[in-house]
Amino acid sequence: MDKTYQLGATDLEVSPVGLGTWQFSRSTGLAGRYWAAIPQETVAEIVRVSLEGGINWFDTAEVYGNGASEESLAEALAKIGAERDDYVIADKWFPAFRTAGSIRKTFPAREQALAAIVVDPAARPNIDLHQIHQPLSLSSIGKQAAEMGHLVKDGLVRAVGVSNFNEKRMRQAHTRLAAMGVPLASNQMRYSLIDREIERNGVLNAAKELGVSIIAYSPLSQGILTGRFHEGEDIKQSHGPRKWLGRFKPRGIAATRPLVDRLRAVAADHGCTPAQVALAWTVQMHGTHMVAIPGASSPSQAGSNAGALQVELNTDELADLDQAGRDTERILKKLR
Repeated sequence: MDKTYQLGATDLEVSPVGLGTWQFSRSTGLAGRYWAAIPQETVAEIVRVSLEGGINWFDTAEVYGNGASEESLAEALAKIGAERDDYVIADKWFPAFRTAGSIRKTFPAREQALAAIVVDPAARPNIDLHQIHQPLSLSSIGKQAAEMGHLVKDGLVRAVGVSNFNEKRMRQAHTRLAAMGVPLASNQMRYSLIDREIERNGVLNAAKELGVSIIAYSPLSQGILTGRFHEGEDIKQSHGPRKWLGRFKPRGIAATRPLVDRLRAVAADHGCTPAQVALAWTVQMHGTHMVAIPGASSPSQAGSNAGALQVELNTDELADLDQAGRDTERILKKLR
């Protein structure tokens, strides 16, 4: 697997697998309460293990604990003494009930949340990739994209991305930014072996056409593709609302078992885990057009994520898993 992928048409080079940090929210705020609080010492170890394993970028957001995830990530990077040039920070502005003007107005708060990172702003900003978390704001897509583009022009961030944008909105953002001479780097979307909507709704094809990278979030489908729930782990003991999702109920576990068994078989051939195979498929099936941001709540999970960078699937394995994932998704849809 390539060590790094170019993010869109920008100069950002990221490892195919990054680390999503929603779980660093310290269990604060509406979004942060989805996760149990992780001790800061553990957060630092997760970050250290990720970097040592070859992961070079971290995705956070304003809404993750109202800045708590940003602060926790920055403190961890500072504690382990990571060199700023060795990692990429992706952040997100949350647009709900706001106008595009709040991008600039709230940006200092993003920098403050990341202030534990020691960096010369003239040499490199704290935020490399700044993203619009979702498209629904009180301003048009064009105005939101333009405000983000101005941050690039002013040297406050290096690149612009979006998240949860459908094809039409992604094209609108791309067009507005292109008029400013700024490329749209990425669109962050839900994607996994059993979450394939972007293949059908035009987002994936348009992203490839426009040179926009897809950042796949929930690439392990909230853990179902790890196989641990098929081994008897009780979903009722899990934190957050996934325990109520159909795929985690007995019928869902039964429906996904053949795919998990296939992941296990491929993993046995590669001396790795089903989770690593699922991640490797996500970032190899579409060449360098897609990267993934699994989370990690423990150093062992971080090590597993990083280990996926060492797994190289052949064309037959990619195709076989591709079809198995499609078949499983089709069955899951019938269970709803």
